[in-house]
Amino acid sequence: MGEHSARHLRRIPRLYLTNWDLLELAPAAELALTELIANVVRHAPGRRCQTFIVRLPTGDGVRVEVADNSTAIPLAIKRDELDDGGRGLILVNAVTDDGGVVKRWDRTGKTVRFECVDRKKATGDRARFSPRPPTGPRP
Repeated sequence: MGEHSARHLRRIPRLYLTNWDLLELAPAAELALTELIANVVRHAPGRRCQTFIVRLPTGDGVRVEVADNSTAIPLAIKRDELDDGGRGLILVNAVTDDGGVVKRWDRTGKTVRFECVDRKKATGDRARFSPRPPTGPRP
């Protein structure tokens, strides 16, 4: 992963979302993916990762996962307004509907994920779902 990799990776979710008739989710998915890739570039040894983009089984959204070989768990922590960084996960939380972190079973890394859901296409409980608050760590 290089410093400019996020720009190239942003195009990929847009292609999938266009095919899945979920293009309205593209701005949020692109921003969130950019932030997760930026974390890989800054914090993961070797700057290597795997990115997975999957349509939710309900057809009303997308799940994006970024797996890397860093064992450090990222936290969404409010920082001083003048700090250069530390806002990435707060942004991800603000623009997505769900997310989390899972440590790899062999303790050699982790996967950070998020989901974006189109409320207009959601049915049942998902249509009534209220996104999590935009700040603070998740369980």
